[in-house]
Amino acid sequence: MSWGTELWDQFDNLEKHTQWGIEYVEKYTKFVKERSDIEISYAKQIRNLSKKYQPKKNSKEEEDSKYSFCRAFLTSLNELNDYAGQHEVIAENLSSQIIIDLTRYLQELKAERKSHFHDGRKAQQQLESSWKQLESCKKKFERDCKEADRAQQYFEKMDADINVTKADVEKARQQAQIRQQMAGDSKNDYQSYLQKYNQEQHEHYYTVIPNIFQKLQDMEEKRIERLGVCMKTFAEVDRQVLPIVGKCLDGMTSAAEGIEPKTDSSQVVESYKSGFEPPGDVEFEDYGQAMKRTVSETSLSNSREAKEKPAGKSKSKLWPFIKNKNKSPKQHKEPLSHRLNDFMASKPKMHCLRSLRRGLSLKLITLNCHVRSLIEGSAPEDFSHLPPEQRRKKLQGKVDELKKDIQKEMDQRDALAKMKDVYVKNPQMGDPASVDPRLAEIAMNIEKLQSEEQKFENWLAEVEERMPSKSDSHSKSVIYETQNSTTVSNNCAQDRESPDGSYTEEQSAEIQVKAVANRTSCTPESDDEFDELETIGTCKALYTFEGQNEGTISVTEGELLYVIEEDKGDGWTRVRRNEEEEGYVPTSYIEVLLETNAKDS
Repeated sequence: MSWGTELWDQFDNLEKHTQWGIEYVEKYTKFVKERSDIEISYAKQIRNLSKKYQPKKNSKEEEDSKYSFCRAFLTSLNELNDYAGQHEVIAENLSSQIIIDLTRYLQELKAERKSHFHDGRKAQQQLESSWKQLESCKKKFERDCKEADRAQQYFEKMDADINVTKADVEKARQQAQIRQQMAGDSKNDYQSYLQKYNQEQHEHYYTVIPNIFQKLQDMEEKRIERLGVCMKTFAEVDRQVLPIVGKCLDGMTSAAEGIEPKTDSSQVVESYKSGFEPPGDVEFEDYGQAMKRTVSETSLSNSREAKEKPAGKSKSKLWPFIKNKNKSPKQHKEPLSHRLNDFMASKPKMHCLRSLRRGLSLKLITLNCHVRSLIEGSAPEDFSHLPPEQRRKKLQGKVDELKKDIQKEMDQRDALAKMKDVYVKNPQMGDPASVDPRLAEIAMNIEKLQSEEQKFENWLAEVEERMPSKSDSHSKSVIYETQNSTTVSNNCAQDRESPDGSYTEEQSAEIQVKAVANRTSCTPESDDEFDELETIGTCKALYTFEGQNEGTISVTEGELLYVIEEDKGDGWTRVRRNEEEEGYVPTSYIEVLLETNAKDS
C-alpha cells in the first residue's frame, strides 16, 4: 500500500510518525552505547581481578608454581585475562559497526526528512494561494453581478418615470450596460481561475503529494531496514568472539584436567623432608648404677657425627608435633646424687670454665649480629655486609638481572627501529620523527643499565679475586684434619649432648655456638684457667672486620695474626694480636696457615 494514495490527507500524522521513527533510532543507538560501556567496564573488572590474584614477583606465591594446582590456577588467570580482552573486542566492534554508523545515518535521515516535508509544505502553500485567488475572483464576480442587477433595476425605474428627462434615462441605460459588461468580464475571470485551480488541485493530490509521500515511505522503510541490519550486527558481534571465548574456556578446562594430586603430594615431600631418621628406642636406665646417657644413633649431638660434620653445615632436627620450641622430649629425671657423682668424676670439666665462657660469648656474638641486621634494615648496594661467598652470589644474581633488563631494552630498540624504517618507506602510515624520542629514551636506559652492570661486575671480580681458590682450601683442610686428630675423652663426648640427651629446635646459629663451646671445652688445657693458649699457626686478614660484640676482635685487611684455636665448624676462628689482645673473627675473613711445630706467642 502506498502512502501517497491512502494517506493523501494525513500530512501532519506522517510528519509525527517519521519524527518518532528518528527518535527510535536515537533510542537504539543509546542502547548500544550503554551496552558497549558495560562491556568495557566488565572487561576492566575482569582484568583487575586477574591481576589481583597473579603471583607477585620474588614472593612465596611465585615459588608455589612448582605445584600443579597453582600452575593450573595461574593458567586460568591468564585465560581469564584473554577472556576480558574479547569483551573489549565486543565493545570496540559495537562502537565501530553500529554506534558510529547509526550516528552518521541519523544526520542523513534528519536532513532527508526535512527536505521532503519542506517540499510538501511548499506544495500546500501554492495550492492555498491558488484557492485564495479563486475566492477573490468569485467574490468579484458576485459583486459585479449585484452591481449590474442594481444598475438594470435603476434604469427600468428611470425609464418608467414620466417626470425624468430623456437624458437621465439614457444615462441610466448606459450605466446598466457598463455594469453588465463588468459582470461578464468577472464571470470569465472566475471561470478561468476555477479551471486553473482545479488543475492545480488535481496535480497536487494526485502527483505532487503522492510523490513526496512515496519518498517519505521509502525513507521510512530504509530506516527500518537499517535498524534491522544493526540488530543483526549486534548479535553477530557476540557470535564472532565465541570461538576465542571457547578457546579460553577450553584452556581453563585443560589446566584443571592437568592437575596431578600425586605429583603435588610428592612435591611436598621433596620440599620439607629433613633427611634424618626417626629417633631410636630409649634404653632402660638402671637407677642402681651411675646415670648413663642414652644417645640415639641419629642424634645430632652424637660425638662421632659432631666431629665428622661441622655444626655450621648441619641442620637441627625438628621433633614432630612439639609446639614449645624450647622443650625436648621428656626424659626421666636423674637423682641429684647421680648428677653430683658425674660432675665429680668428670675432671676435665674443671678445666672448661674458660671454654664455657667462650662459647657463651660466641652465642651472644651470633645473636647480636642477627638483631643488628634486623634493626638496620637496609643493606649497602655492594652487599659488603655479607660474607664473601654470600656476597658473590648476590652480586652474580644482580649482574644476571641487569643483563636481562639490557636485553629487553635492546629488543624494544630493535622493534622501534624496524617501525621507523617502515614509516620512512611508507610515510602515510606514520611520521618517522615520532619514534625518535622513544629511541633516545631507550638508548639512555641501555647506557644506564650497562653502567650499573659494569659496576656490579667490578665488585664481583674483586670478590672473586679475594676469595681463596679451591686448591688452597683443600690443602688447608688436610693440614687441619692432620693436626686435629687428638683423642677426646668419653666425658667430653658426653658433654656435647644436650642436658637431657635429646634434640632441641633452636636455630642453626645457636647450634653452631653450642658446638664451638663444647669442642672448646674438650680442648686439653692446663689446670690453670688463665694459662695462655699455644699458637698453632698464623693467619692473614682478607677483609676488614669490626668486632663490635663481646668476644670478638677487630682486624684490618692484610693484617697478620696468630691462630690459637682453629675453626671447629661453627665459622669462627680464635686469633691473637699480642699477649693481651685476642678474640674470635669469621673464618671466611682470614687465610689460615697452620704450622706443624707450634710456637709460643
